[in-house]
Amino acid sequence: MDQSTVNDARFGDLEVLVQSPSATASKKRRHETPLLFVHGAYAAAWCWQEHFLPYFAEQGFTGYAVSLSGHGKSRGRRELDSFGIKDYVDDVAEVVAKLGQPPVLIGHSMGGFVVQKYLEKREAPAAVLMSAVPPQGLMSAAFGLMFQKPGLMRDLNDLMGGNKVSVDTLREALFAQPVDVEDLARFFKYSQRESHHAIWDMTLFNLPHPSRLKRAPLLVLGGQHDQLIPASLVEMTARTYAVEAEIFPGLGHGLMLERDWRLVASHIKDWLVAQDL
Repeated sequence: MDQSTVNDARFGDLEVLVQSPSATASKKRRHETPLLFVHGAYAAAWCWQEHFLPYFAEQGFTGYAVSLSGHGKSRGRRELDSFGIKDYVDDVAEVVAKLGQPPVLIGHSMGGFVVQKYLEKREAPAAVLMSAVPPQGLMSAAFGLMFQKPGLMRDLNDLMGGNKVSVDTLREALFAQPVDVEDLARFFKYSQRESHHAIWDMTLFNLPHPSRLKRAPLLVLGGQHDQLIPASLVEMTARTYAVEAEIFPGLGHGLMLERDWRLVASHIKDWLVAQDL
């Protein structure tokens, strides 16, 4: 794959990674509609830089990945717990307003929840929900994790509180496939705690209202072995929005970081092309 350069831009006080089509990609079809990637909990824009930003740039798309407030190099790292889902939605809206053209929104996990809330009041040409927190909230996922993987549940709570956890926690949470030790160590270094406010919003206090969503073409994806947002909840999300879920065999929660990430990326690309985007 021809690697074009990822630029670390500033959209006000928000970190946004930007990658445009390379010289090789320019010989192919260039897509006018940009892509905006929204990360999940405990992460930041870096998770899209590993594979997805370069891949979609090579396919002719300009991609943007935002670090939500309190994450990565964006504003408010010291005030993380003051940010809720509304703030994250406002972050997305702030970036969209500066792009000059509405982007396709691609959200993973918590980012998928943020995309759903964004679409309550705003439109997008299309949206992709990857292992997204369902509109019914985190309660079912939390109970499932509590009974099936109590150790992982405890470690995630520790991470949310700023306590140290082992690298094996990250492996168990994100990956069903083998992952290189050096890659895992790098991902672990980049991981961070999450806002209690945001977690409670996704559990109970700020759930999406599906009837209010501005309907756009919607793609719902999940992993067969996802322990955080199980395939059954991904399918529930799809039913809520009257679409079919695509569940990738053998993959876990970290769809954009798994060894077979390309299966997911190429499926999204083909879908976008089918939408004429």
